[in-house]
Amino acid sequence: MAEQFAAAIQSYEAGDLDAARQGFEKVLVMSPQTLNAQFNLGVIAERQGRVDDARTAYEKVLLLDPAHTPSVVNLAGVYRAQERGDDAIALFEKALKTPGRAYDASLLNGLSATYRHLGKLDESEATARRVLERNKDHPGAYKNLAYVAYAREKYRQAELLVGTARKHAEKDPSLYNLLGMVYLKLDERSRALAQFQKAVSLDDRYAPAYVNLGALALSYRDYAGAEKAFTRATELEPDSAEARLSLAWALDGQKGKDPKKGIAAGETFEKVLANRADLPEAVCGAGWAYASDRSGWERAIGFLDRCKTLESTSEQDRQMITAKVTGLTNMLKAPPPEAATAGAEGDKKDEATGGGGNMLDSLPQDANALEGAPADGAPAEGTDAAEATPPADEQAPAGASNAVQQGTDAQAPAPVPTAPTQQDAKPAPAP
Repeated sequence: MAEQFAAAIQSYEAGDLDAARQGFEKVLVMSPQTLNAQFNLGVIAERQGRVDDARTAYEKVLLLDPAHTPSVVNLAGVYRAQERGDDAIALFEKALKTPGRAYDASLLNGLSATYRHLGKLDESEATARRVLERNKDHPGAYKNLAYVAYAREKYRQAELLVGTARKHAEKDPSLYNLLGMVYLKLDERSRALAQFQKAVSLDDRYAPAYVNLGALALSYRDYAGAEKAFTRATELEPDSAEARLSLAWALDGQKGKDPKKGIAAGETFEKVLANRADLPEAVCGAGWAYASDRSGWERAIGFLDRCKTLESTSEQDRQMITAKVTGLTNMLKAPPPEAATAGAEGDKKDEATGGGGNMLDSLPQDANALEGAPADGAPAEGTDAAEATPPADEQAPAGASNAVQQGTDAQAPAPVPTAPTQQDAKPAPAP
């Protein structure tokens, strides 16, 4: 059984999640009471987007051991993702009532993140400070306080809190990602870029930082660089519709130079629609993207007709769509030209097609710079802060909404930074 467990761990670390799942299932056949194997099945299910299976796995563990902290933390994360915040809070409160667990840092930090997710910033701050009552240097507590400061738009305070957390967890990629988000809010883009680059250098599987790198590239119209970053993000999180939608915009931005990128963008928009069937920006984006090359004109007509019927489509856009569909229909009736054209007649070419994606590599990687920050940057306990709503970036990753139509091309929306949906990384499969 030990050999089977070790082999499953090895498969997990190698990225072969199916083999890891099968290995842990075999362990449970041999020993149904092996909590770590059951827990690991939940971790794998989450990674594969099987949320209900993950919830079931964690609940099975807690039936056998109500005090199994990793399962409490991860199950609460599942509840939050399912908009069951009150259930997540109840789960943490029950676990904290276990004798000797009232100041368990993992439970309190998870509870703090849950309160913040629900917009209860006072409760989130107070819970994080409970951790510091027993451990004044706990990086997770300072990270929670930094997220609260970020939510309250106190960005310099958030910067200082991240600096304090980094003293005790310098290899935590989420801290650099958060600091990058802070710098974006302060309009210090070169410093933000350096932080996101540092995050992925520490953990090349940390998807939120790749999404933010892609968002920055989009903001500079470096579509090739954005494509590279969002491709990696979708490899890490195949079920993320937001990352895939952003990838579609990155591809779409290159269609003026390479019409085949428009076809690839259309196909990527369609993958988004497989899970979000009527998402307006994906419907309309697919139509304009497919219009870039003759091989996609028939599909373009179908999507543009759908786009025309959407309530979010303006009357001006409907007129442009009508003209575009008429033009494509007429051109389809004509024989193909001897030389391949770059796209439909009259298409507006996008001059900024991204080149080689050099923007992501050109700025200085000043990852450790915290200019003007004192050595001991955390505010004293009890510091008051104004109230605000939860950060929008946790719900709206880059390029996920508000597509607009201009001329004959769909334009990518302005990028928005993204944070991980859970405050702390899920525990890796336990030995």
